[in-house]
Amino acid sequence: MIDNDDFEATTEEEESDGESFAELFAQSQKQGGGRLEPGQKVTARVLKVGAEWLFINTGQKGEGIVDLKEFQDLDGNVTVKEGDTIAAYFLSSSHGEMRFTTKIGGGTSGSSQLEEAWQAGVPVEGVVEKEIKGGYEIKMGGSARAFCPFSQMGLRRIDNPESLIGTRLTFRITDYGEKGRNIVVSRRVLLEEEQQRLREEAQAGLTEGMTVTGTVTSLQAFGAFVDIGGLEGLIPISELGWTRVKEVSDVLSVGQQVQVVVKTIDRDKERISLSLKDTLANPWEQAAEKFPEGSFHSGVVARLTPFGAFVTLAGGVDGLIHISKLGAGKRINHPREVLNEGETVEVKVESVDRGSRRISLALAGAARAADEEEATLAEFRRQTAEAPKGMGTLGELLMARTQKKKK
Repeated sequence: MIDNDDFEATTEEEESDGESFAELFAQSQKQGGGRLEPGQKVTARVLKVGAEWLFINTGQKGEGIVDLKEFQDLDGNVTVKEGDTIAAYFLSSSHGEMRFTTKIGGGTSGSSQLEEAWQAGVPVEGVVEKEIKGGYEIKMGGSARAFCPFSQMGLRRIDNPESLIGTRLTFRITDYGEKGRNIVVSRRVLLEEEQQRLREEAQAGLTEGMTVTGTVTSLQAFGAFVDIGGLEGLIPISELGWTRVKEVSDVLSVGQQVQVVVKTIDRDKERISLSLKDTLANPWEQAAEKFPEGSFHSGVVARLTPFGAFVTLAGGVDGLIHISKLGAGKRINHPREVLNEGETVEVKVESVDRGSRRISLALAGAARAADEEEATLAEFRRQTAEAPKGMGTLGELLMARTQKKKK
């Protein structure tokens, strides 16, 4: 709370200079240093938290002080600590001690101070007196009364409007008319500014590739939104896991804490893309060893496409049977003519491209038949090369081999 003497001293100093509080405030935005003027906004570092005062360093000679009550919540808890950075407005100076405030107090603030606070954008304190049509009546100090619409009292709709009656809050004057008889204030604009400041601080500490902890705030068909310390990022459905995810709710739930990797940051659009998949073991790391070329495995048909059938061999590892290998030598128009999604099939691994994460497959039955045919041809070639002349024709040799198999 700021006492009358401070405001009177400020007012006298302003009048002697022939400039208003608001004019000095505007000038201060262009000043990089030198003597502070009443209303000048500064960024300061907290040096010490005392019993009644907050001591700050503004880069000027001497320490600055702020009433500690300005940094206490409704329960009396101090909301800042040594080393924190705060924004404050200069009020007056005496014996090398500079007095600052983060807002104009509502106690006995006169209409002139309120008007100048409106012009300069300095926050003001007020007490929520009562609920009236469309909003609240706010006591600003002395006989000043202001109106705060329901929509401007917070960032979200307040379920119990009467719960705020009697509380002392900080506002910004958005309209000052009829010499103070018609004042409109907003608490929301201050909350939005603080929220934006926290977002910028959080963004400054984020880098692509880092792992952070967050809380799932909502689930959508295309992914999940996650709060990562005041910032909201999106995990696209494709980044929820190595396996194909059909429903986001199959993997995450609202309120769940997760570790995610920051994939991309678009600071201009304030968009952050996250990945849950990148925090999980990559199943492709051992795919070549687990599914070597020539090996046979059981898998489940995951999905059918015009060019082939994808078969899941393990979590996150799918192989493709090309449509040309599904018709047993006959041409088919679509894989559904041979296979159904969800069907379990036996396949042979024909090739593995670990870099591209591609595994080419063939149906085991057709592959075995082809292998046997190849083996027969190889055996015939061997026998032909070893047999003396006059051993018979090719047809005779194949017939002999067939009869031998029947026996």
